[in-house]
Amino acid sequence: MQRRIITISREFGSGGRFIGEEVAKKLGIAYYDKNIISQIAEESGLSPEYIQESAELSPKKGLFAYAFAGRDITGKSIEDIVYEAQRKVILELAEKESCVMVGRNADFILQDRDDVLNVFIHGNMPEKTQRISRLYNVSEQEAVKMMADVDKRRMINYNFYTEQRWGKASNYTLCLNSSQLGYERCEEIIMECVEE
Repeated sequence: MQRRIITISREFGSGGRFIGEEVAKKLGIAYYDKNIISQIAEESGLSPEYIQESAELSPKKGLFAYAFAGRDITGKSIEDIVYEAQRKVILELAEKESCVMVGRNADFILQDRDDVLNVFIHGNMPEKTQRISRLYNVSEQEAVKMMADVDKRRMINYNFYTEQRWGKASNYTLCLNSSQLGYERCEEIIMECVEE
């Protein structure tokens, strides 16, 4: 079956979001990233601001914060409610149209479909550090700290909800090093995989 959905998981600073956006443009298909926040907010009844901060990242405190998060009478935490809303929105979008989805555990959520290409974008520290410094106008030291924090929170969220290891090659169809290949080549490889 031809692949019509591309999920992109990525290390912070690897350019995964940019690569995903460019692939969607070039293929003429929908692109979902932060633009699904309002749908998740509507589905969960929580504010878009809360979703923006929490939908993809674990609490700053880490895994124990998930395990011991406040729960309602059904045993669900706010994080669980957000995840379920996010899952529902992602499944609905995948049914509706061809698209590129960035982050939000979409690779795991859509694992039962055979029309999905799951991509993980990573990069080398020097390039990622320079990119973050430039994009966020921070020192290299601050960039390294930001990368460590964001990637740790993504990893905890992913590991908690998927019971898989974030960034482990066997979870994805394709793993690309954007530092070695460059963004344009990453885009070409992804498109070659879906246009076969």
